[in-house]
Amino acid sequence: MNKQEIISLLKSDGAELFKAADEVRKKYVGDEVHLRGLIEFSNICKRDCLYCGIRSSNKNVERYRLSKEEILDFAQKAIDYGYKTLVMQSGEDGYFTAEILADIIKKIKPSTGIAITLSIGERSPDEYKMLKDAGADRFLLRIETTDEELYKQMHPHMSLEKRKQCLYDIKSAGYEVGTGCLVGLPGQTIESLANDILFFKELGADMIGIGPFIPHKDTPLADAPGGSFELALKVMAVTRLILPDINIPATTAMETLNPNGRLIALQSGANVVMPNVTEGDYRRKYELYPGKICINDTPAKCRGCISGKIHSIGRTVSEGKGFRRKANV
Repeated sequence: MNKQEIISLLKSDGAELFKAADEVRKKYVGDEVHLRGLIEFSNICKRDCLYCGIRSSNKNVERYRLSKEEILDFAQKAIDYGYKTLVMQSGEDGYFTAEILADIIKKIKPSTGIAITLSIGERSPDEYKMLKDAGADRFLLRIETTDEELYKQMHPHMSLEKRKQCLYDIKSAGYEVGTGCLVGLPGQTIESLANDILFFKELGADMIGIGPFIPHKDTPLADAPGGSFELALKVMAVTRLILPDINIPATTAMETLNPNGRLIALQSGANVVMPNVTEGDYRRKYELYPGKICINDTPAKCRGCISGKIHSIGRTVSEGKGFRRKANV
């Protein structure tokens, strides 16, 4: 599929596109939905991305950093709830060196065998390798946009080229590679979204997360119009058509804009959900965007709730770790 065909699909009526993406999802990855237990272990971040609620310039954030013991405790509870994959996510917090994270991974991995995904930002090739050697399986580094000018505007003192290089370094280190984009950033075009999708294919990504831009009151984009739920869904659906066998999460941001957002996404090409297993007030403090769902729920409630929703649409919760099964396409 070329760029012009992608643009046409993104401008087309959604119903047929969503139906086609759901059929491709069923054919290539089946009816199982993979659950990934999410631990948000630090909201301290050295980056200053204009759209993000935990950007370094935001003085209204109540910062926190989980201790090693807390991370291990939440990890064990996630395993007890039946999760087969753990996602360890944070801002770019310099305290958590590769050595500290490797030690945590080594304490979780051998005894449990659980798959571990890291989402911790830009690191050096040696650090990516160290964390892979410690037992990490997947790495999520969202690019957010491949439009060079827009990237520069949204990410002060960062480089699109460096971001792309990090993704290729992650791939070289042997991880399953995850990335994704924000839909609806100020100044973003349908053409640049088409380029994002083509980049996902060029990279050979294994996981793609698509979410609508939701303005945060404590950022420079507070008064910007937010992204469209339907356009985010279309970008996700076209991504499924182009990369039919990858893992695509139904993101929580989708449900912030639509009460049934995750279920709709699961019926439009998605096959992964990432319930939060962080406990207590930490959920509220990890506010990338406002209106985040389930911040007052317990991890046990989240697990039961999402399982019920998945069964309600005739799908099943996977018992496996959800690695990509590459198809000949």
